[in-house]
Amino acid sequence: MKVVRTIGEMQRLTTRLRQEGSLGFVPTMGALHEGHLELVRAAKRRCDRVVVSVFVNPIQFGPKDDYHAYPRDFKRDRLLLARVATDVVFYPDVREMYPDDYATYVEVEGLTKYLCGRSRPGHFRGVTTVVTKLFNIVKPDVAVFGQKDAQQAFVIKRMVRDLNFPVDIVIVPTVREPDGLAMSSRNVYLTQEERRQATVLYQSLREGEAMIKSGERDARRVKQALRRLIRTAPLAQIDYVEIVDTSRLHPVKTIKGEVLIALAVYFGRARLIDNLIVRG
Repeated sequence: MKVVRTIGEMQRLTTRLRQEGSLGFVPTMGALHEGHLELVRAAKRRCDRVVVSVFVNPIQFGPKDDYHAYPRDFKRDRLLLARVATDVVFYPDVREMYPDDYATYVEVEGLTKYLCGRSRPGHFRGVTTVVTKLFNIVKPDVAVFGQKDAQQAFVIKRMVRDLNFPVDIVIVPTVREPDGLAMSSRNVYLTQEERRQATVLYQSLREGEAMIKSGERDARRVKQALRRLIRTAPLAQIDYVEIVDTSRLHPVKTIKGEVLIALAVYFGRARLIDNLIVRG
């Protein structure tokens, strides 16, 4: 497994790798867990070579976010990626990606208006900018993302379509702990009691799914039920509980067709997100 630190070297290497076969790509911010490794496995099933980036992207963090505290352990990440036979790890520093005079950004409108886009202004501009840069550096045939960050996945797919990137976007189902909690790098922030109570997130999503499949079509009633269930966990602080359509990611009043049940909840300093796609 080769580790590359500079953009120039990465571009030269991927040009050669693409001549030898198909190239898959998994962008990450490190602090890897089994969910990330499943993305790598999905890329390997589809492509001859796989590149994984490890880069904590500062421009997607707001002033109240946890950029400096975000968990970093590249030595451990490197070992995990080697275990799943990753071919190349792109590990640039911030100045390599954003020189002092950096001034260009990419923004997707509409899909970023609600959910995390409302709670974290500027977040998705940072995401789409760094992913654009990474696509131009790596030039993958396939890029793999996880459904846990569903809004991010929808936004990236729209950006790829609108800007004509020749990249196939693959979305992999959320990887969960045995008790249902979605795997996340931020789970390391949880105390033992916060971790125990955080299982209420998946329980509430399943409750919403059951209500919809049983015929409930009033989104307000479903959201109220989810909020009541989440509040049974005393340490939970709700950021949002929402039901949106999967085409525009706009909140719906009446559930019909395919919808995304999405939530963001704080447990201590950990802001956890999760979601389910349900067909009404």
